[in-house]
Amino acid sequence: MGFDEQFVKPEGRPGDVAAQWAAYISVGLFLITTWVMTLSNNPTSLGLFFFHPILQSLSIAVFTYGILTLQPTSQAKTKAAGLTRHQLAMVALGGPAILLGTLAIVWRKSLHEHPHFTTWHGTIGIISIAWMVVQVVLGGGSVWFNARLFGGNPRAKLIWKYHRLSGYLLFPLFLLAAHLGGAWSSWSTGHSAFVVRLLAYTISPIVLLAAVLVRVRTSKMHFF
Repeated sequence: MGFDEQFVKPEGRPGDVAAQWAAYISVGLFLITTWVMTLSNNPTSLGLFFFHPILQSLSIAVFTYGILTLQPTSQAKTKAAGLTRHQLAMVALGGPAILLGTLAIVWRKSLHEHPHFTTWHGTIGIISIAWMVVQVVLGGGSVWFNARLFGGNPRAKLIWKYHRLSGYLLFPLFLLAAHLGGAWSSWSTGHSAFVVRLLAYTISPIVLLAAVLVRVRTSKMHFF
């Protein structure tokens, strides 16, 4: 250990590691259940629908990693590394996955001339997608190209703070859409047992959200 490293303030708090494990286990159960259910029920007959649960569940898992990788970071070096991982997860992987998954179901409904957004799952899902696009613009604009979109770093820091808050509000909305689709949709209820849906799409999202929120540093946001 170097001289400087001896005086680096620890970034973690008691319970952070346990919460991180709880988050990864719960989102892992959600992801694996969705993939197994989709792949084991004649996936070739599903058409474009096949890509919807596969890509949406993958995106939520990637979003989870993107959030956790910034929690907690307080040192300049770990902040920079965490931000890079966060952007790769959110912009390069999670964002495209969820957009393609949404496109798949919208396209499928259009091909079969089915009405769009007739359920709470679909309505909350499309609201989440629209919110996510704004979220990416706010987040990217506050750090890319020296934050020129918002007039430079001083103002961008304020935007970044609200970007973080917005993200913590958006994530539960994604989980709610996943719960409604996984626990209550006609396809899911027809291809899985109640206990499976309870564990993967009700209990797991609750544990995941709680684990993420436990690791939030509200004192670093300085809203009041």
